[in-house]
Amino acid sequence: MKSSIAVLAALAGSSYAHNIFQELYPITDMTPNDIICNGGINPYRTPLPTDIITVPAGATVTTEWHHTLAGANSADGDDPISPGHFGQVMVHLAKVDISLTTTVTGLKWFKIYEDCLDSSSVWAVTRLVNKGKVAAKIPSCILGGNYLLRAKLIALYGASSYPDVQFYLECAQINVTGGGSVSPATVSFPGAYLGSDPGVTINIYWPVVTSYTIPGPRLFTC
Repeated sequence: MKSSIAVLAALAGSSYAHNIFQELYPITDMTPNDIICNGGINPYRTPLPTDIITVPAGATVTTEWHHTLAGANSADGDDPISPGHFGQVMVHLAKVDISLTTTVTGLKWFKIYEDCLDSSSVWAVTRLVNKGKVAAKIPSCILGGNYLLRAKLIALYGASSYPDVQFYLECAQINVTGGGSVSPATVSFPGAYLGSDPGVTINIYWPVVTSYTIPGPRLFTC
């Protein structure tokens, strides 16, 4: 399916900066570097963006997902994404010297947001479909400076065997102001997930899933 994501950073409660990026096809193999910030079958659009979103530590960044770059479309039954793409949503950060870097290999990532299956057996993607937006708080205690923000949706509707899981992901450039002195524990991509992980290869239809093991690192909190 076609998918695009617009990232909006809330500033001072009422003004916004934005960075738009596009993905046409899901990533299914977790071993290439495409699992970091996309690429491969989804080549970077040119010219490359030069926007860096300034976000105060402790503020909220909202990722807004839509079926096409045209944005919200109530007449499109697949906007923001096909409702059958049950799965989870995550947001990671990686500290970089400059956010405009196109070299994403070797970066160290930590998770600042996760949503998956709730106690009512409703998936994160179902909640995403209702609004098309996911709000993630930038931890107030992390070091200030440039980061890449990695927004990711994992669709599990066909994930009973590997590599049939679908990753929809992109990275945006942000600059965190303020902050503290904490350096969170990190993981690397590729490598943080395995095809054998129960949160990656899973039949969500039978037996009916009532609990779910989120793959990858734990959620970081200050």
